[in-house]
Amino acid sequence: MIAFFTDQFVLPLPDGHRFPMSKYTLLRQRVVESGLILPENLLTPEAATVEELLRAHDAGYVCRVTAGELSEAEVRRIGFPWSAELVERSRRSSGATIAGCRRALEEGVAVNLAGGTHHAFANAGEGYCVLNDSAVAARALQAEGAVRRVAVIDTDVHQGNGTASIFRDDATVFTFSVHGAKNFPLRKEVSDLDVPLPDGTGDDDYLEALEAGLREALERADPDLVIFLSGADPYLDDKLGRLKLTKEGLAARDRLVLRLCRGSGLPVAVTMGGGYARDVNDTADIHFQTVAAACEYCNRGRNGA
Repeated sequence: MIAFFTDQFVLPLPDGHRFPMSKYTLLRQRVVESGLILPENLLTPEAATVEELLRAHDAGYVCRVTAGELSEAEVRRIGFPWSAELVERSRRSSGATIAGCRRALEEGVAVNLAGGTHHAFANAGEGYCVLNDSAVAARALQAEGAVRRVAVIDTDVHQGNGTASIFRDDATVFTFSVHGAKNFPLRKEVSDLDVPLPDGTGDDDYLEALEAGLREALERADPDLVIFLSGADPYLDDKLGRLKLTKEGLAARDRLVLRLCRGSGLPVAVTMGGGYARDVNDTADIHFQTVAAACEYCNRGRNGA
């Protein structure tokens, strides 16, 4: 299986910033040390081009981001200080999801070891998300004529509000989000299918709701490609999560999503999404489980299982 990594493009964050940038390096180290993916299959993506960004984002916003002309309010909404490194990393992460989608169409599944920046709107960033990699990738693959219809399956604990907004009037991209009902963002957008869950939801109730919603989403979407935004933040010890999933429950989530996609013969590009566990190693563990599930999906596809 092919995976794309961008942790070498590091954001210069102030001391004490609560975004756990180290999780990306920890994840890649786990992948390398485990031998799960061959070193030659761990690739650095090209940056998304401005042309690719403009299919999902407003020209004025892209210009302000790349030129460092975001207002103070826009920077606060994103949650990261502006820097040239921020622009480069955001474009690389979007490029990783584009490349992951292309590879998924060829091989059944591919992984972006980052990505999942689903709070970015067409004209604004939000919640540590500058560019919406799922939207950029979906529109890129459509523009290339590689796919007609795309489903974005979002299991991050926070609703994929930016993705829902970008594709609100686009029937060719189906947005599905299962998330904490009372969690960020306070004002939810309307996805094609939303499954809001109460605080404290545990493994069994989560998996039941996910399966029912996912079956409906795949039937309604009739996609040529799935972008699966996994998310480590439904974890019971996540500082921003408010749900109560165990690591075992999250591994079952990943297997469920991939099993149902495989049952429909769908290629899947996987992205990591959020994760803010009190111990960053727990977040890296959960993301690693997602990569392992994707590798299993890839191997079964090759074996005809």
